[in-house]
Amino acid sequence: TCYKTCFFFFLSLALFFCLKVRNRLPHFLVEPEDKYIVKNKPVTLTCRSTPATQIYFKCNGEWVHQDDHYIEHSVDPATGLPVMWVTIDITRQQVEKIFGLDEYWCQCVAWSTTGTQKSQKAYIRIAYLRKNFEEEPQSKEVALDQEVSLRCHPPEGVPPAEVEWQRNEDLVDPASDPNFVIMPDHNLVIKAARLADTGNYTCVAKNIVARRKSNSATVLVFVNGGWSTWTTWSSCSAVCGRGWQKRSRSCTNPTPLNGGTSCDGQNVQKSACVATCPVDGGWSEWSKWSACGADCSMWRSRECTQPSPGTGGKDCQGLDLQSLNCTSEQCPQSECSPFLSEDVALYVGMVAVALCLTLLLIVVVLVYRRKKEGLDADVADSSILTTGFQPMGIKPSKPENSHLLTIQPDLTTTTTSYQGTLRSRHDATAKFSMTNGPLLDPLPNGSHTLHNGKLNPDPAEFVSRFSTQSYFKTLPRDVANTSYGTFNFLGGRLTIPNTGISLLIPPEAIPRGKIYEIYLTVQRKEDLRLPLAGCQTLLSPVVSCGPPGVVLSRPVILSMDHCFDACLDNWAVRLKKQNYEGTWEDVLLMGEELVSEPFYCQLEAETCRLFSEQLGTFAVVGESLHMGAAKRLRLVLFSDAYCSTLEYNIRVYCMDDTQDVFKEVMQMERQLGGRLIDEPHVLLFKDSYHNLRLSIHDMPQAHWRSKLLAGYQEIPFYHIWNGSQRYLHCTFTLERLSLSTCELTCQLCVWQVEGEGQSFTDTPFLVMDSNATALAGPSAFQIPYLIRQKICSSLDAPCPNGADWRMLAQRLKLERYGHFFASKASPTSGILDLWEAQHFHSGNINQLAAVMADIGKQEAMIFLVSDGDC
Repeated sequence: TCYKTCFFFFLSLALFFCLKVRNRLPHFLVEPEDKYIVKNKPVTLTCRSTPATQIYFKCNGEWVHQDDHYIEHSVDPATGLPVMWVTIDITRQQVEKIFGLDEYWCQCVAWSTTGTQKSQKAYIRIAYLRKNFEEEPQSKEVALDQEVSLRCHPPEGVPPAEVEWQRNEDLVDPASDPNFVIMPDHNLVIKAARLADTGNYTCVAKNIVARRKSNSATVLVFVNGGWSTWTTWSSCSAVCGRGWQKRSRSCTNPTPLNGGTSCDGQNVQKSACVATCPVDGGWSEWSKWSACGADCSMWRSRECTQPSPGTGGKDCQGLDLQSLNCTSEQCPQSECSPFLSEDVALYVGMVAVALCLTLLLIVVVLVYRRKKEGLDADVADSSILTTGFQPMGIKPSKPENSHLLTIQPDLTTTTTSYQGTLRSRHDATAKFSMTNGPLLDPLPNGSHTLHNGKLNPDPAEFVSRFSTQSYFKTLPRDVANTSYGTFNFLGGRLTIPNTGISLLIPPEAIPRGKIYEIYLTVQRKEDLRLPLAGCQTLLSPVVSCGPPGVVLSRPVILSMDHCFDACLDNWAVRLKKQNYEGTWEDVLLMGEELVSEPFYCQLEAETCRLFSEQLGTFAVVGESLHMGAAKRLRLVLFSDAYCSTLEYNIRVYCMDDTQDVFKEVMQMERQLGGRLIDEPHVLLFKDSYHNLRLSIHDMPQAHWRSKLLAGYQEIPFYHIWNGSQRYLHCTFTLERLSLSTCELTCQLCVWQVEGEGQSFTDTPFLVMDSNATALAGPSAFQIPYLIRQKICSSLDAPCPNGADWRMLAQRLKLERYGHFFASKASPTSGILDLWEAQHFHSGNINQLAAVMADIGKQEAMIFLVSDGDC
């Protein structure tokens, strides 16, 4: 009975369960999801349903074969219902067969006794990410606090790529830095550019397949310069009378950075001032004697009021009160006892002694001060410089020109002139050519200077003697590349051979009665602390002429080479001068010269001619206004004159295109035993921040090989643009395969990165050296002194028909400096000074005479004569 009861219980339970299952449709616990096929890896789709008697997948409308299904059966422990789990694998080949149709999809279908149920569709796609960005970020230069937008459109991909940004390989996180915003279209926005935001920005696109990086975009945040406030006006430069005072400002509010524009305008303002001269006091007339007093004495006085001392002037010297004993008739006897008379006499005697001592002390002080002033006189005074020089008559030497500009001499008068002494500061060399011998011949001994028949001291003694004086602090100890001479009112010329540097001292520039010993020298760039900021670069040699502080009646003309394209649209060119404290200050902005300033500059294609009323140390500094500005570089090739080994060196020098640097390199190579193997070449080096590259090509591979590991050598941009060295060089070491190989033909290529290049091979080259370094008096000029005076007197006065100095300037193509010449007492003299500075070696005196004849100034008595007529 018990067994029967249990049997019917379980049977009823089973029937109840079967009826419950039969009345339910399949329910999906897990449905297939979208999948991506990465490379060749298949994907697995899963479907799980309860209660279900069968489950099959259908893909793109077709049933998947039963053998491709993997089926598992289980029971849900919570409900006790049967659970069926089915999976299938989809390969890349299956998906690619549906090419051209809709996307590949699959879904599963579950059956039960009640009916069927379909799952959602799962789409299977082949994942990829293309290589090329549809839009890459572009480099930008932006001002401080400006908004920056960097665009990025990632490559096409499935699934679509996610985008992130990097700065200098570091992730840009907008959450930690709210100044960055990544827009929905993947663009990066910098709300307000900061200096710290300068860097290389990269757009990174990634999905499950790959990770792509765009080309980096450089964001340069620049700061435009701003002027600081003006300083207060300096004290007047003159102690007495007319002088100058200045005030300055600096481009530091803010300082230009990263190529930002410099401040517009001048950093120094000058204004004329008049310093009140000190007035020494003067005595008035003595007053009348007073009546004889009870002490038997009378008095008189005077006052220091004619004039009264002022502005630091000296007080009157001497007594302002005098006393005198009265005579017996004038002295009241009733009030004067014998004892009082004796006291008065004693007092008068003491006053007289004191007065004598005071006068003696005054005399001693005056004598001492006069002697001291004599010892402290200007070092340029003739009594100190020339050891008792006396003028002497000379006979002018006959010029080398076959025709001269002259006038008939006046035989009724006797003319005494002075030709200053000369001293060579550089040895002269003869020309040299490419031979198998030494590069340069030994230099001859320098010429000496005679003062009144006595041999002048050694050049080193000249430097040591004057460098101890405070006036000659700028004179270097090195006597190389230095020239000096002694000059008077007739003027003269100083020249440093093979440097393009000269100093013209026009007639009347030195006041009559004065004799100056003047020097001219080239300073070494690396020995000076010449401040260069931003895009500034040195465009000329640093030249010193002195002594500083000498008094000049007219401007001298300093000529020196420069190495830029002479286009002031591309440059802001300034003349710098070193003051007594050794600091450099801007004294002139070229193109904005003022005729009232003591400096004026004429800029030619390769030469700068400076009119200066002061002697000192000068340099031309340029600041590029845009990347079109270019410096001229001179490239020179040297090699060993003798080679006894397999190695052979070619040295390539890169220097500023000025003659003084080239001369220095030539002297150094002569000491090294090198020889010039090619004519110097000029390369325009642009302010583009790109380096200079050099390489050697087209060598005979059967006889030579290069020992250079890299394909080229590179000179950094900043070493050329802002470096302190006067020249840079690199060496190409070649190796010949046999000692019998004696010929080499190759090509040197030089180019600026992302710029144009040049190539050249070896050719013979000759160098000519000049002789005289100092010329004083008439021999320093092509135009004779008397004729010069006649021309000036004829053309200085304005002429209604324009036949005056203005027409002379026009004929000589100097009319653009007319406002400068017009500001001078003698405009014609300034024009002739500039003509002398330009044409000392190449000027044709006959052409100048033809210009004068064309102007129609016959009264100047200027005509041509032959050598025989002279």
